[in-house]
Amino acid sequence: MNDLGHNQENQHELEDRKLRGIYERQPGSKIWWIRYADATGRIRREKAGTRGAAIKLYQKRKTEVLQGKKLPENLRAPMVGFAELAKDALAFSKAHKRSYGDDVIRMEKLLASFRGRSAESITPRELERYLAQTAEENDWAPATINRYRALLSLVYRLGIENGKVKDNPARLVKHRQENNARVRWLSCEEETRLRAYVQATCPQHIPELDLALHTGMRLGEMYSLTWENVNVSRKVLTIPRSKNGETRHVPLNATALSALAELRKRSDGTGAVMRNVEGEPVLGPRYWFEPALPKAKIRRFSWHCLRHTFASRLVMAGVDLRTVQELMGHKSIEMTVRYSHLSPKHTLAAVEQLSGPSRPTEAVSNTSGPVDLPVSLN
Repeated sequence: MNDLGHNQENQHELEDRKLRGIYERQPGSKIWWIRYADATGRIRREKAGTRGAAIKLYQKRKTEVLQGKKLPENLRAPMVGFAELAKDALAFSKAHKRSYGDDVIRMEKLLASFRGRSAESITPRELERYLAQTAEENDWAPATINRYRALLSLVYRLGIENGKVKDNPARLVKHRQENNARVRWLSCEEETRLRAYVQATCPQHIPELDLALHTGMRLGEMYSLTWENVNVSRKVLTIPRSKNGETRHVPLNATALSALAELRKRSDGTGAVMRNVEGEPVLGPRYWFEPALPKAKIRRFSWHCLRHTFASRLVMAGVDLRTVQELMGHKSIEMTVRYSHLSPKHTLAAVEQLSGPSRPTEAVSNTSGPVDLPVSLN
């Protein structure tokens, strides 16, 4: 064993001396138990899971003993693992949520950190620290943090309903303030870099990128699209149920039609439009799009920003806001007005009328008879 291994082993031995009440029933199993005497002097044993969870549970039980808290005659079954609650939450999401694909991807990140933990050993402070650190490492926007917080809350809420846990630590995690007025679009330079990277590493996804940029569809709308709702001859596709619960129609320009033609080659023209080159349906863009952003040196950007890009480019091209509202599927014009500052032409035309030499006497010359001047009040 090298020096590093010896040091780690010695460190664990020192920690075990401080906490004699934690142990592995089967050495090397990585399943830890705790042993302690309760307030009556009775020896208790409990399965905790990971070593860290065992330390925390042991400390909790010792505190309860010092407080004189009486434990039940028969302790409940071993603590339920976070992984079990996560499985229940994904089953619920698949049956009831349109964002199931996103939940699957987010849950993978959560399980990478909490898979081996018992659900009740995870504290609000840990969740807060995890979200803050992960957001900093991945350059998450406040909205992204809130989506993870919501998923964690769902995990524990269902756990409570199923009688597997008693508390929901995610409820005590701070909700981030979202700036819904923020408009982030893709500049020409950024699009060039993004296309170059995608073309070099995963060119099969170029049609998805083109379709998003030239239709403005929401992620859920685009990745749930089926061929029965695409009418190439009329150059329009139909969203049966948009975010607002209404049917809307999306016109298709030449670039969008070209992207659909490429995607059509991957299927028999039935079922899901979004398929990989092997013809299998895909969940979404997170596996290829999100990793591409830092490589293309694009910060503070998400898939939804492609929708902002679609609207921003329409406005900058001189399209009126009412038309942009219809193309975006906004229920109210207030959502579309966010982009109005990108088209200053109408406001510029208004103030341009004030340009040129002033003629303050013209208004007087058009009146008949003498003009009475106001009487001074002084």
